[in-house]
Amino acid sequence: MRSKYFFLLLFTVAFLYSCGSKKKAVTKRDAPAEVVDNVRKDMPPKRYADVVEEYIDTYAAIAQEEMRLYKIPASITLAQGILESGAGRGDLTRRANNHFGIKCHEWTGDRVYHDDDRSQECFRKYNDPKFSYRDHSLFLAERRRYAALFDLEISDYKGWAKGLRAAGYATDRLYPNKLIDLIERYQLYNYDNEVLGVQPRRSNNPVARSAGTRHVVQKGDTLYSIAKRYNTTVELIQRQNNLNSTNISIGQELSVPPR
Repeated sequence: MRSKYFFLLLFTVAFLYSCGSKKKAVTKRDAPAEVVDNVRKDMPPKRYADVVEEYIDTYAAIAQEEMRLYKIPASITLAQGILESGAGRGDLTRRANNHFGIKCHEWTGDRVYHDDDRSQECFRKYNDPKFSYRDHSLFLAERRRYAALFDLEISDYKGWAKGLRAAGYATDRLYPNKLIDLIERYQLYNYDNEVLGVQPRRSNNPVARSAGTRHVVQKGDTLYSIAKRYNTTVELIQRQNNLNSTNISIGQELSVPPR
């Protein structure tokens, strides 16, 4: 009798096991992973007219958040970032995520050494570009010499551009003009307007943005190297930009025509 019950028990266990082994466990975690992968594969990469537009698209939201928190025009922050970092392509930016050329001063964090006004000057190094943007805001907001800027209307990007140079942010006498040109050429003031809840406006700048690829001159650039990079000629770049010589300066913006 005992052996009869024993074999019956074995048969029952074997039957249940064979039924259960045919089922495959499915979790809610499995399906979304395939959907996400498909979305990523199907999304076409963004295309930009030039490196400046790519830079603006990447960092505009960060600049606007800094404007909300620290009352610095997003247009000014973006224009300074473009100019100081060579639209994110500059050597200091690539090595240190430093988009604003901020030197060490009282900085106790990581640092790099880079040729600027003098050889091998000390510059701040960041783990992520967003920390560079935050440090830029703090750099302006916490120093008395920039206090007058915050008395200006936040929409007065021209006043901010001139005030930055007057307060000693840059020694280049053309610094304000370079910032204003970038703001008006790329209509960066509309990022200010979004934060302020103002309707966007169109640019009155007579220079057509579609005239050619825009290139911001970086340290080490020559007209020859720029022409080679964009598969064009020095003569065409000179003619497009009304240059009488091959002399160019860091931060200068060039329109680079196709061959």
